[in-house]
Amino acid sequence: MDNVKKWNKWANAHTNYPLDFLRIALGIFLILKGASFITNTAYLDNILSSVSYFPGGMLTFHYIAAAHIMGGIMIAVGLLTRWAIIAQLPILFGAVIINFIGDFSLRNLMLSLVVLAVCLFFLFYGSGKHSADYFFKMQQ
Repeated sequence: MDNVKKWNKWANAHTNYPLDFLRIALGIFLILKGASFITNTAYLDNILSSVSYFPGGMLTFHYIAAAHIMGGIMIAVGLLTRWAIIAQLPILFGAVIINFIGDFSLRNLMLSLVVLAVCLFFLFYGSGKHSADYFFKMQQ
């Protein structure tokens, strides 16, 4: 817990607007990706067909869509950012693995790896100084 407090102090001292923009862009990207999964269910079903032998396909579909939309909103606003990113990690690790097992698409693989790297960065960095987390922390 002390390490997290040290990381938060360092992040708040070294915050800048481009990182806040990157966090907001990540959140918006996840919202749009979740919305595209909901509006185009055949696309997500096609993606998940390579691992369809695992149980819980419908549960997985609903988890992916809900985690992307709700997590994207929370990441964009900066509210419980680390928890929202933790909810994204299984999806992103799964996306990387599916690109190796199923249809290999270099574009999708690179996109998954970039989003995973940005999420891992914000998992350690936190939401920054210009976020709802920081605002609520200062209200105490």
